[in-house]
Amino acid sequence: MSGDTLWVALALVLVLEGLFPFASPRGWRKLFEQLLQLQDGQIRFYGLCSIVVGLVSIWWMLS
Repeated sequence: MSGDTLWVALALVLVLEGLFPFASPRGWRKLFEQLLQLQDGQIRFYGLCSIVVGLVSIWWMLS
């Protein structure tokens, strides 16, 4: 993987992260209000799930 690939991947993450607040700012705000109600352990669990799904996806795409 070249250095350019990494920068393209990071740019794609920014595009994907910006889609929801751009398309639905009110829904994005409500989502964050709900996230603020979660306990630290719940947020960590969702973060861990995201990491695992991302790593499995990368492994699957590169194999």
